[in-house]
Amino acid sequence: MDRTVSRYRTLDVPVAGGDLRVGVWDASTGPSDGDRPADAAPSVLLIHGVTASHLAWPLVAERLDGVRVIAPDLRGRGRSNGISGPAGLDAHAKDLVEVLDALEVEQTVVVGHSMGAFVALVLGELYPERVSRLVLVDGGLPLDLPDGLSSEQVIQLVLGPTAERLAMRFESVEAYLDFWRAHPAFRRDWSPALEAYLRYDLVGAVPDLRPSTSYATLEEDSIDQNTGTAIVDALARLRHPTVFLTAERGLLDQVPPLYAQERLPELLATYPGLEHAAVPDVNHYTIALSERGADAVAAVVREHLVVHPGR
Repeated sequence: MDRTVSRYRTLDVPVAGGDLRVGVWDASTGPSDGDRPADAAPSVLLIHGVTASHLAWPLVAERLDGVRVIAPDLRGRGRSNGISGPAGLDAHAKDLVEVLDALEVEQTVVVGHSMGAFVALVLGELYPERVSRLVLVDGGLPLDLPDGLSSEQVIQLVLGPTAERLAMRFESVEAYLDFWRAHPAFRRDWSPALEAYLRYDLVGAVPDLRPSTSYATLEEDSIDQNTGTAIVDALARLRHPTVFLTAERGLLDQVPPLYAQERLPELLATYPGLEHAAVPDVNHYTIALSERGADAVAAVVREHLVVHPGR
């Protein structure tokens, strides 16, 4: 039996403005621990990127046998896209505390990809007792942006076609899959897990399917992430052991990546509490959504759990 399917379930957690959909991969059990309750296993909280969902994480989750993997759809995304009220990094952090409370997790290792890494930092800053260690996956550190940009210019510069996709409509699921098959990021890494992730992204009805992410929420989050002080403050007071993983290539499988090689020495000198590791042969997407990327992320998570199991 596929261990990913057998472990996987979802639940809805009440938060301000609605219900947050949460994916959970329960800890698998072997012959020696078959009587151990699932909530006795260590837990890890995985936070997806700006237009993603919890189904960005199954390849990582299946590499974490013996660990309860908790991954929400952030408000404005996936099946949490009906939540009303403001977004922003503080709101996401508060939602994640509600998730940990609902699943009776006192403290945990937190992994964030892309925008999720910025959310992870704010969670650790505002609720330090709930976080044991942080893993920032190709995100979390300030991006190299010109001064004086409008919110629309910030979104266009950072996200470009990713944001434009939210206004597109698709006549069928297959048409959406074809759109992504042509995307340079996935030419080498098409997989059943990726197809499931993309199918889940669609809402609406044929022939008017659309991506589930709310543009208004994306805009609010992007402005907060790139122009507010929350990230700089969190990094200046980094409260937890933190690993920063970077991809070799960017959103379009291009060089330079989101964090250019020549910028890294300055960034790491500015934030000396970070441990950095480069992940070769992956781009911004496939650092989580490919076999080799998931191998690298899961290996770091396992190292952190050995040092400090989530409770």
